[in-house]
Amino acid sequence: MTITQPDLSVFETLESEVRSYCRSWPTVFDRAQGSRMYDEDGHTYLDFFAGAGSLNYGHNNPVLKRALIDYIERDGVTHGLDMSTTAKRAFLESFQRTILRPRDLPYKVMFPGPTGTNAVESALKLARKVKGRESIVSFTNAFHGMSLGSLAVTGNAFKRAGAGIPLVHGTPMPFDNYLDGRVPDFLWFERLLEDQGSGLNQPAAVIVETVQGEGGINVARAQWLRELADLCKRRDMLLIVDDIQMGCGRTGAFFSFEEAGIIPDIVTVSKSISGYGLPMALTLFKPELDIWEPGEHNGTFRGNNPAFVTAAATLDTYWADGQMEKQTLARGEQVEEALRAICDEHTRLGAEYRGRGLVWGLEFTEKSRASAVARRAFELGLLIETSGPESEVVKLLPALTITPEELDEGLRTLARAVRETA
Repeated sequence: MTITQPDLSVFETLESEVRSYCRSWPTVFDRAQGSRMYDEDGHTYLDFFAGAGSLNYGHNNPVLKRALIDYIERDGVTHGLDMSTTAKRAFLESFQRTILRPRDLPYKVMFPGPTGTNAVESALKLARKVKGRESIVSFTNAFHGMSLGSLAVTGNAFKRAGAGIPLVHGTPMPFDNYLDGRVPDFLWFERLLEDQGSGLNQPAAVIVETVQGEGGINVARAQWLRELADLCKRRDMLLIVDDIQMGCGRTGAFFSFEEAGIIPDIVTVSKSISGYGLPMALTLFKPELDIWEPGEHNGTFRGNNPAFVTAAATLDTYWADGQMEKQTLARGEQVEEALRAICDEHTRLGAEYRGRGLVWGLEFTEKSRASAVARRAFELGLLIETSGPESEVVKLLPALTITPEELDEGLRTLARAVRETA
């Protein structure tokens, strides 16, 4: 498509240099619906980014929009801290009925604040409070948020450096297949735990992503996750699953850990839990861990009632009949088939793909190629980002509600972008 130079002057002169996504997509977006975004000049973009996973049901989903408009028009409570409201009650009842009870999950629900890193911070704080220990184990290439506690269990050196102070009380261990299968799973971890001379303080908890999104679409095997859960149980460590990006159906099931058949002690959820892109986060934990004192952890915007409204509508619309999981897995097969064809066409580039459900990554031997592919895709009208410690992976994160035709269109555009940058 032909893109005229947009007026970006106010962003470039007034907004901080920290901005990032707008540098990759140099246009001014004006409106969005479903899996399409439109800039102020009328150009159309197919969205394989989905708000970094916060728009699993597309932009301005009409069912959710109607529920939100009706709530606002009747002067429903917008800001409620942790007060009891009809909107919060409706969400909690729907969440219990639709998600927790069918899965036999006993979790208590905490509203820690509006973002994913709020959920992670509260999870780490609770684990330390319960166990009376400071150390938290995380994994190589993990990403858990940008506040200090979350950064301490994040692997990316660039993001960690932004803290400006030492990040302590976190210890990284090898993620699944980090050592290319040359070392038995958890051999190093187990050895450190049993050796009184290892220097590893007994951890309060282990935090893990079942699929590392920002880390490069690294997919943990179900068996590896089961062994990790067993290790945590044997060694008196809490297991925290960070499901902020991979939860809410991204990998198929509502929670990404369901495939492994494990029940984490603590789960963090955010991004698409509101369904509409509204800020909302949950920290879920087993009832026996609920040792908080009233007000011991709080936040002004933990009671985002419009988000409760759209979240309840999302659960009732998409998760009551079990069809969303089947649809996501079917769409995932469509993506996998297309990526396999791209890799077969470009063997000389060392093209490889990996993923689950509707989160996929495409990597090349030459690490800079991913960014080149993403730039060309934007020029062709497709929004995709990169991930990994060196932005070496093309990351596909379309809405779960994308149609097969839209998905095919985007995958053909991606194939063209790879071909034209080869």
